[in-house]
Amino acid sequence: MKWGPARRLAGLTARLGLRRGTARTRFTALYVTLFLLSGTALLAIAALVASGGSRVSQTAPGSGTDQPAAAAQAQGRIDELEQQLAQAHDTQSRQILIGSAIALGVMAVLSVGLGWFVAGRVLRPLRVMTAATRRITADSLHERLAIRGPGDEVKDLADTIDDLLGRLEGSFDAQRLFVANASHELRTPLTTMRASLDVALAKPGPVPETTATLAARMRAELDRVDRLLESFLVLARTQHGEFTDWARLALGQLALTALSGRAKDLAAKGLTVRENRIDDSAWVWGSETLLRRVADNVVDNAIAHNDPGGWISVVVRAEGDDAGAVSLVVESSGPVLDQRRVADLAQPFRRLGADRTGTGQGSGLGLSIVAAITQAHHGTLDLRAHPDGGLRVTITLPRKDGRATAKAPNTETGVAR
Repeated sequence: MKWGPARRLAGLTARLGLRRGTARTRFTALYVTLFLLSGTALLAIAALVASGGSRVSQTAPGSGTDQPAAAAQAQGRIDELEQQLAQAHDTQSRQILIGSAIALGVMAVLSVGLGWFVAGRVLRPLRVMTAATRRITADSLHERLAIRGPGDEVKDLADTIDDLLGRLEGSFDAQRLFVANASHELRTPLTTMRASLDVALAKPGPVPETTATLAARMRAELDRVDRLLESFLVLARTQHGEFTDWARLALGQLALTALSGRAKDLAAKGLTVRENRIDDSAWVWGSETLLRRVADNVVDNAIAHNDPGGWISVVVRAEGDDAGAVSLVVESSGPVLDQRRVADLAQPFRRLGADRTGTGQGSGLGLSIVAAITQAHHGTLDLRAHPDGGLRVTITLPRKDGRATAKAPNTETGVAR
């Protein structure tokens, strides 16, 4: 028997849009294979039964040469009828087998769709669990899958994921509490140390030069620690998605404010602004405090790690319509950097190049804060090293308000099966 339907199964699977490699496709293939095997076994058994039933003995008892002519004629008639009956039985058996084979082929085709449907029903709880898990972020760890149904393997998996989410929620809450306590506990001794320096310098009488020099150095270090602490807090709050001043902002205005506020730094280092193109229609949705910090950090980075007498460029442009994006591009001259390691600048405390290895220029958190804020606003950060030295920082932010999508509560966490 030819297995044409089985050979056409692959083409039918492709026409139905079954994707290779998915559990639903494998289940469908398993169901169809089991159906074909069971149908083939059933046809084989029917063929054996039909062939055994057609084997009828053709020998009549008492047959011999001494039979009367009438009896011999009757026996011949009986043999002829038996042959006709056997032929009819064989013809009927072949028709039944052919019809069964055709029916098996038709049902094999139908079993693909039926298997796809059944596999979809079996895997539906897993798909819902996957979608619900993807919706849960660090800001919505209180949500649970809450699978309803019998205590089978699927419910055990869902309960395990819910327990994991509970442990993660506790860990994140403990981390947020630590950040809040650290901000309070660390700022208090810094304030006390500044006050002690002020009291020591304000005493009547001349202050020794060494004391004044030491006090100035300590104050500079305290200011540096204070900025480092503030950077830590901003980085932690950004990663936790703590936004309190979400609004529609002109990114170009923030960039202009950052550039104009550092005119003295530019003049002190002899830097020239090579290009300053600001698109007035370049607006975005986001936190004003955090996006202002982004503009300040990239401009500070371009100034601090530049060569004396170098240049800086700031461009803000809108791409597409209201559904497009806005880009902030800050380029600067400077030492030659290795492009293969430039991406590390977005990591905390990473510095590259000769002037990025010391401790005197920044804390190594500037671009990592930019990366965290950009990611929190669903944007991208691209760092490119110029072949002749310097760095190109490109920040791309979407123009649509992504806060509602990012923080929308999951109203359909329960899954009934």
